[in-house]
Amino acid sequence: MLSTVKSHSATGLMQLCIVSGTGTNACYMEELRHIDLVEGDEGRMCINTEWGAFGDDGSLEDIRTEFDREIDRGSINPGKQLFEKMASGMYMGELVRLILVKMAKEGLLFEGRITPELLTKGKIETKHVSAIEKTKEGLKKCMEILTRLGVEPSDEDCLAVQHVCTIVSFRSANLIASTLGGILSRLKENKGVARLRTTVGIDGSLYKMHPQYARRLHKTVRRLVPDSDVRFLLSESGSAKGAAMVTAVAYRLTEQARQIQQTMAEFRLSKAQLLEVKKRMKVEIERGLKKESHKEATVKMLPTFVRRTPDGTENGDFLALDLGGTNFRVLLVKIRSGKRRSVEMHNKIYAIPIEVMQGTGEELFDHIVHCISDFLDYMGMKSARLPLGFTFSFPCHQTSLDAGILVTWTKGFKATDCEGEDVVELLREAIKRKEEFELDVVAIVNDTVGTMMTCAYEEPTCEVGLIAGTGSNACYMEEVKNIEIVEGNEGRMCVNMEWGAFGDNGCLDDIRTKYDQSVDENSLNEGKQRYEKMCSGMYLGEIVRQILIDLTKRGFLFRGQISETLKTRGIFETKFLSQIESDRLALLQVRAILQQLGLDSTCDDSIIVKEVCGTVSRRAAQICGAGMAAVVDKIRENRRLDHLDVTVGVDGTLYKLHPHFSRIFQQTVKELAPKCEVTFLLSEDGSGKGAALITAVGCRQRELEAQQH
Repeated sequence: MLSTVKSHSATGLMQLCIVSGTGTNACYMEELRHIDLVEGDEGRMCINTEWGAFGDDGSLEDIRTEFDREIDRGSINPGKQLFEKMASGMYMGELVRLILVKMAKEGLLFEGRITPELLTKGKIETKHVSAIEKTKEGLKKCMEILTRLGVEPSDEDCLAVQHVCTIVSFRSANLIASTLGGILSRLKENKGVARLRTTVGIDGSLYKMHPQYARRLHKTVRRLVPDSDVRFLLSESGSAKGAAMVTAVAYRLTEQARQIQQTMAEFRLSKAQLLEVKKRMKVEIERGLKKESHKEATVKMLPTFVRRTPDGTENGDFLALDLGGTNFRVLLVKIRSGKRRSVEMHNKIYAIPIEVMQGTGEELFDHIVHCISDFLDYMGMKSARLPLGFTFSFPCHQTSLDAGILVTWTKGFKATDCEGEDVVELLREAIKRKEEFELDVVAIVNDTVGTMMTCAYEEPTCEVGLIAGTGSNACYMEEVKNIEIVEGNEGRMCVNMEWGAFGDNGCLDDIRTKYDQSVDENSLNEGKQRYEKMCSGMYLGEIVRQILIDLTKRGFLFRGQISETLKTRGIFETKFLSQIESDRLALLQVRAILQQLGLDSTCDDSIIVKEVCGTVSRRAAQICGAGMAAVVDKIRENRRLDHLDVTVGVDGTLYKLHPHFSRIFQQTVKELAPKCEVTFLLSEDGSGKGAALITAVGCRQRELEAQQH
């Protein structure tokens, strides 16, 4: 029993929820007096049935077919989840395929033709079954699908296959309806009423996407439990999606719930508000590019002197340094061009102690050089004078490819005597002090630019980079003529936007909440990086913590008791948001995570925490998407195009690991920049591989310039 949720449901509200998709499950409100595993006999509690395992004790043997048994034998969990294997979307296409193979072998289909494709597991998917069963174009789709399997189907074959699909999906709907009927009968019995009136919350791709499934399910349920009035309600809300246990809890709309919703409403941005964020970002981009407003601009639009993306001819051994957080990496990157293009990487990770992060600049750079020395010893390369790319993920004003003046420290760094200094020179001086090896520092690289370059090496249309991780930033290829602080009018140059500071001039104050202000006031750099503090991984957990403190003070959470844990800044790491928001997590597991954090929560608390996490991360993805929409539209307008196709290289733990961030972010970009077709490509190690590629491109550029002189 994974999920047990105390009931606040009023009579007639939702008491039962099912998922019928890739997997299948149900939960319902059971009388507490019937649950022997739980103390108390007052009220009701939500039970997670885990009905996928129905039949694992042999009780369904009389209705299991040879095809069900074959699927079970070939699964990763033979003998387990037998009901799920008969009724869920994950196995439906495979059931159809096995039946078609048998019919073909017996000469009943395809004139006995059996192709390698037809014999390949997974070649018929549930989406194919759905397509084949469509009323109008089903037979045409069937012809296409079977032709791809190479079986040369006749019209009669297509009709027969459509019939097989109907039988398999109809059985699934009947099985789900039967088990659902059993629960409805129990609910009616528990209530002791002559006629049960209830709502069933329902979710899942099979129920939603299959053209006939919902209708068949409803019809069978009504036939099996004629003494119940059942209404089916499709679950749509983000946090409820795929999480049956959460959907099932029908909150009575008390004053408390209304106030919680009121708090959350500040984070729910309308399309009009997001378009306004996009518009303001465009204004700040222009201010950063213009010479007269550049100095005061919050979005700095810093030139990187990276004038082109890789073309595949890059070759050689390069050293890369990656400084951008609490860890520091040294890498050896071997790039080989030609027909067998390859990038081989060796790296070592070193910690940067907090006393070094917040000590003197000399101590920080001596520590970096000490790590390089250790790595060169480890690789046996102390004598080689390698070209080096330095990924330095902090705002820098670059005057050339190998010179960058640190504008301001971010991400918890506070080392003295660095701001306003050329960090390449600080590195060179530290190497001289060490007197152990020589390096040719070719390029200072921002991790966002490295991300773009890594993806551009694989995909030439990649002209934008995005980091959505601990921090948040973007870069893109801007027309040189628009970058007024750089001489020249020809070609393009990558601009490091440093968009984390968007809003530092107050232009986002109307959407900032008191919780954002509180996070800002308690940060190391108050008043700075306001946009980043609303949408990056470093701060999302902290925003959630501030909301939880407020809701606890108001008596809505944790029995009104603010624990020492909850008072601790930084305790609510963003990884916990990702875990809590996972669709696969039942509320009892959410509760376990909160207990790990020392928060003794009820299941009611878990519901609220899950909603808070979902709302905060959704806003983060949306405002990040609004910023990206401004960037791609700017590129389109620069090129005077009606329609732009562009690829964005993306890196960062928030984008990669959070269960919903990337989807919501991409959806927002699509909605806010409809004239741009944007493809998102995950970057593989932009700060390491990207730094080496920029160094390689820089070396080639240097050689070309030397030849011209």
